[in-house]
Amino acid sequence: MRYHALACDYDGTIAHHGTVHDDVLAGFARLKSSGRRLILVTGRILDDLLHVFPQAGLCDAIVAENGALLYWPETKKELLLCSPPPAAFVEALRRRRVEPLALGRAIVATVEPHEVEVLAAIRDLGLELHVVFNKGAVMVLPSGINKATGLAAALEAMGLSPHNVAALGDAENDHAFMELAECSVAVANALPPLKQQADWVTAGDHGRGALELIDRLVSSDLRELEPRLARHEIPLGTLRDGGEVRVKPYGESVLLAGTSGGGKSTLAAGLLERLSDRGYQYFIVDPEGDYQEMEGPVILGGARQPVVPEEALRVAARPGTDCVANLLGIALEHRPPFFEGLMGGLLELRARTGRPHWILIDEAHHLLPAEWAPAVSTLPRRLHSSLMITVHPEQVAPAVLEGVDLVIAIGASPAATLAGFARAVGVSAPEAPRVELEPGDAIGWRPKAAGPAGHPFWLRSIPPRAELRRHRRKYVEGELHPDESFYFRGPAGKLRLRAQNLQVFVQLAEGVDDETWMHHLRRGDYSAWFRQAIKDDRLADAAERVEREAAEDPGGSRRRILQQIEDHYTGAA
Repeated sequence: MRYHALACDYDGTIAHHGTVHDDVLAGFARLKSSGRRLILVTGRILDDLLHVFPQAGLCDAIVAENGALLYWPETKKELLLCSPPPAAFVEALRRRRVEPLALGRAIVATVEPHEVEVLAAIRDLGLELHVVFNKGAVMVLPSGINKATGLAAALEAMGLSPHNVAALGDAENDHAFMELAECSVAVANALPPLKQQADWVTAGDHGRGALELIDRLVSSDLRELEPRLARHEIPLGTLRDGGEVRVKPYGESVLLAGTSGGGKSTLAAGLLERLSDRGYQYFIVDPEGDYQEMEGPVILGGARQPVVPEEALRVAARPGTDCVANLLGIALEHRPPFFEGLMGGLLELRARTGRPHWILIDEAHHLLPAEWAPAVSTLPRRLHSSLMITVHPEQVAPAVLEGVDLVIAIGASPAATLAGFARAVGVSAPEAPRVELEPGDAIGWRPKAAGPAGHPFWLRSIPPRAELRRHRRKYVEGELHPDESFYFRGPAGKLRLRAQNLQVFVQLAEGVDDETWMHHLRRGDYSAWFRQAIKDDRLADAAERVEREAAEDPGGSRRRILQQIEDHYTGAA
């Protein structure tokens, strides 16, 4: 299940003229019986809401006062998320005869056109408050407080992630919490700007729209809206034509396979880094300690300290916390049963919370060997939202391989790697592109796709930031071999000025005469060196454009190429 909670606004969304109809209440009961949570996110003052909505007990949590107050209906506990309104501010509004004037635990509310007096009072008192408008209402809160911050606090307390939430709203103050959620929906009566932002607009207005969303959540988990959520996809690499290869953040099973030294760890680290950047939580099962030095995740276990499954699950239960379970301290013969127990716990956590969003299984041929058969009570055949890494795909359990959506072959023999996978699952081996893979290159194949989408393709993976930092240090400040260095020779070949790195190249380029500079520019030497020796296609492509467009402009071409180096390397370094 992808969507574990529905977060919805009250007025104008589930309520019409302040009232929620019985059929909507029945819809909420259906939603909760499906195992999902209901979170109400409203600008109303809590006491007012409980008066007009006596069925608030249906909600698992209520975010009131436009994000300033959390309320738990089951325990009737409140949590104020900011400071109460300054007494001097309230008194200033009363002196200015601002009416109506409603005071909550933190919010101060009135109506238009009293925003003039409100803004004047904030200015005169020098307060850090902000004003929120909502269909004629004027709400004042501490700076930084809105429906998104309130919803985020509620989700954290519930152990949920915004990536597992669908949001429903209708008005200006709903933008923030709808942007936070994985899927945003606007009711038919919503304001036009909100409809433009939403992933889907219901056909019905108010409660009828809410029922449409509930029906889709319960019946299909919003699978039909998947094509509209492409913005969440994670870049994996680039194609020869410049297009991107992306992985869906939910549902896909990826196998990364190939010979040692081909760059599997680098590709995996880049994907994990981008998942984490976007707030998707990952968990790594690391049999050989290859991820021990990763920055960011909590590292558990080691050669002298076996992983404790309960501790690993406690870490994974914390939203936003990535984790590596190092199995070096567990004997080889004990790793498969240990792994099966750990995975059972992780999948149970997923069933309750949707997290961890991704699970990486390294050395999959050891943990999921070909003779392995999943027990129905522990592991499913298809491990969705997973990345499995192996040298030998044919040595991985066929029951697991059959669920793979994307195979990435890397290393010296990508065609043999794809053929090994195909034999294991009993399908015909595809005809892989006949190319010699450089470090960072791979061949991708979607074995379940039909037509051209099912043909293998070449891709250049996107390296992680740590790899880019090493790349920058090597080529900006390092010492390239003489055969890889750039030489300013000039048209007559009288010079031999060696640039063994990019810093020296810049220094020499600034000093050589125009004739020497233009000689190499017209020959395309700069882009060729950037591509072949510096191994940076983006910098090479940018230099090629300059070589084409400024072939008769010594000063302009020199400035543009040196600026590209500054942008790509020396400035960032």
